[in-house]
Amino acid sequence: MTDPFAPDLTESPEALEFLTLEDLNRMVSNVLRDAFSTPLWVLAEVSEVRAHTNGFCYLTLVQKKERSQTPCARASALIMPFTYPLLRSRFISQTGTDLAPGMKLLAQVKVEFHVSFGYQLQIVDIDPSYTLGDVARRRREIIAALEADGVMELNKSLFLPRLLSRIAIISSPTAAGYEDFLNQLSHSPFGFRTKLFPAIMQGERVEKSIVGALDAIAAEADAWDVVVIIRGGGATSDLSGFDSYELASNVAQFPLPVLTGIGHERDDTVIDLVAHTRLKTPTAVAVFLIDSRRREADALEDLCQRLLNRARFPLEQAKGQLGTLRLRLSKSVMPLMVAHHNALWRAKNLTRTVARENLQHRVSALRDCVSELRFSARSCCQREASRLQRLEQRLLPAVRRRLEHEQERLRLAERQVALASPERMLKLGFSITTCRGKVVREASELMPGDILVTHFAQGTAESRVTATQSKPNEAQTDRAEV
Repeated sequence: MTDPFAPDLTESPEALEFLTLEDLNRMVSNVLRDAFSTPLWVLAEVSEVRAHTNGFCYLTLVQKKERSQTPCARASALIMPFTYPLLRSRFISQTGTDLAPGMKLLAQVKVEFHVSFGYQLQIVDIDPSYTLGDVARRRREIIAALEADGVMELNKSLFLPRLLSRIAIISSPTAAGYEDFLNQLSHSPFGFRTKLFPAIMQGERVEKSIVGALDAIAAEADAWDVVVIIRGGGATSDLSGFDSYELASNVAQFPLPVLTGIGHERDDTVIDLVAHTRLKTPTAVAVFLIDSRRREADALEDLCQRLLNRARFPLEQAKGQLGTLRLRLSKSVMPLMVAHHNALWRAKNLTRTVARENLQHRVSALRDCVSELRFSARSCCQREASRLQRLEQRLLPAVRRRLEHEQERLRLAERQVALASPERMLKLGFSITTCRGKVVREASELMPGDILVTHFAQGTAESRVTATQSKPNEAQTDRAEV
């Protein structure tokens, strides 16, 4: 079958009628202009957005099949320089986001066919309410999926470590919010250890970049106490990447508490909803961490003071009792009392020193041993109280026994002194001889010519040594003239 509209090639080229491409395009342009004389509202998905320096905004619009999500229609579109700023400003103010790939638009377009550039659509108006509704619908679908998976509250159920000191940071290294966060921590009295896990915080690659940073932190999760995701300094229109199911699911199921400070006050993003704690700005996250450390430090200081007070009371009580006993004891047992008092004082100082060193050590590692600290402190107080009570119970009987023993020794000594009294010996007929004020016990102590003084029970007598006898068996006899 022959085509009735095909040209007759048997004729010469000069005899054929033809159109130039320009003529054809102009005819098509005229037909489309007549057929679509008024703008039309068209629903499509944005596949690509490019804002040119000349003021034009170029878009690629597509329509996808519902099941396969493959494009079934495609068209190029543009927004004129005098229209784009107004449409963009109104769109951002109502939706909170900029024109971006993946969103659906309800746009009023003019159908154009340019002779040189071909078919395209000129966007003259955009209905932000449709896009806002679509964004809200997608957001609701993501939240519903997270709730159906049972992960919505997982991260919120994690306990924050008592002393937050090791912080993994997900942010852009050039973000102003990141510098503000570090400056706030550096001016605090607490020592924080931080490490940056770089990520892209705006644009199409936010989701993949942050998920990669979370994976890197998870590989060394034992080294960190908490994760912070901070952004700050960016436009609110760049927050669409944080409303992602994959990113929100990773945050919700992360093994460490996640704090967010994305730097916006409008609506919470999806990751804000699943994170452990949502804060407005990076600075607010830093203040939260500092306040948490300060509360724990105050609690530890209070605990330390209470421990010292509980240990001081029995010690002071025992000190008072010992002071009372000291006044009642004789001088013979005072050294023992002083020794016990010094021992108790050293025990008090040692208890205070050990308690302080123990508390300082636990401040640096309280994440692993909070419960152990409470138990140990309670047990220490109980042991000290019990020991002091036992010491008191043992000390009083011991002192009484020692006092009775010393008193008995004093009575025996008095008796022995009375028996050995010189006056008593003299009365029995004995005498005491002295030379130069010293008692003479042996003859060898004397020299011829020494003056002796003999003491009797009644009176004294002097004599002069003429000779001495060392041994009573010697043949020579010694005489003394009186």
